Amino acid sequence: MPETKEIEVMQSVYDKNEEIAKQINEKLTQKGIFAVNVMGAPGAGKTSTLIQIMQRLGDITPYVIEGDIEADIDTKKLLSLGVKTIQINTNGACHLDSPLIGEAVEDLNVQEGILFIENIGNLVCPAEFEIGEHVKMLISTVTEGSDKPYKYPLAFEKADIILVNKCDLLPYVDFDEEYFMKGVRALNSTVPVFKVSSKSGEGFEEVVSWIKKNLK
Repeated sequence: MPETKEIEVMQSVYDKNEEIAKQINEKLTQKGIFAVNVMGAPGAGKTSTLIQIMQRLGDITPYVIEGDIEADIDTKKLLSLGVKTIQINTNGACHLDSPLIGEAVEDLNVQEGILFIENIGNLVCPAEFEIGEHVKMLISTVTEGSDKPYKYPLAFEKADIILVNKCDLLPYVDFDEEYFMKGVRALNSTVPVFKVSSKSGEGFEEVVSWIKKNLK
């Protein structure tokens, strides 16, 4: 029988990612860039939410790193609106990591302003990886159901701001707001939660006020 040896792994598989993420964060801070990691499930309205926010930023320059498994549909849309945007396709990977963001930041040549990093549509892996951001913005929707904090706790636990999108559909869907908020508060007692509609623009003035306050 071959000899079996136990090897103790002392270094976390996340260590390298976190080290690069810290470097990115420091570099962005020095450049006067406020970085927002935008998380949410597919179809949560991440890009349309960003458009609503960027329309209200005034003289603050927005930049976007757009993450998708495939395609560049949202990047083309943002570029057509005059937003400086760069595309990352992961070709199957379910999240963005800090080495990818580091390269994109260099290519985008960001200056003073705000950088939105739209992560892959997923409520699991993106919450696990730091990518140099200052805050995590989680977009949930009333159409997804009110049980998401219970099913995907890490995303809600790590969020610095939560937007409940598509609130214009509340009269037409089965969404228990009290149950949803109970789940959120069990995981994250202080996170601000804003009800918004990326279709009508409802609620985004308050969101932008929060962003500007934290940007300073």
